[in-house]
Amino acid sequence: MAADDEQRPQCSRTRPGRCCRLSGNFVLRSGQLANEYFDKYLFESDPHLLRRVVDRMVSLIPPGTEMLGGLELGGVLLATMLSSTTGILALFIRKKAKEYGTCRLAEGDDPTGHVVVLVEDVITTGGAVREAAEALRALGAIVTHVVCAIDRSIPGSEPLLQKGMTVNSVLTKTHLDGAAS
Repeated sequence: MAADDEQRPQCSRTRPGRCCRLSGNFVLRSGQLANEYFDKYLFESDPHLLRRVVDRMVSLIPPGTEMLGGLELGGVLLATMLSSTTGILALFIRKKAKEYGTCRLAEGDDPTGHVVVLVEDVITTGGAVREAAEALRALGAIVTHVVCAIDRSIPGSEPLLQKGMTVNSVLTKTHLDGAAS
């Protein structure tokens, strides 16, 4: 979809969900077609909206969390802010291990034996979260939770439950649909 074909909402510093909801025709990471898209960079690039979302995420972090694993790219920003706010170490999870230097998939301290909570911006099918959890578990990390800004998965589908993951989200599709009406 061309950028000038999209319908951009008016951003409001009081409504991050409304700010990032775009209408049009979009192909999602999962390959699904959608008539709406949540452009998380519209709230992540606004320091006031970003702060509001991160402040809501803090209470969603389970007790015993030792590391916050931000998924590339939007989750890294959220994990960094959450780490700064909570004092919990941040870990940056690449989509694939880099092929030079340290050749790591996870940048930061060694996650082996640590409880890592994944941090994601938007979840639809949970594909990126599943891949990151499996990779971190292969490294010896304990991964059972993900904290996300927007869970746009179909209500009741719980796409990560079968992989032993609990999702704690600031906003869900139900919240966003209610705010749009």
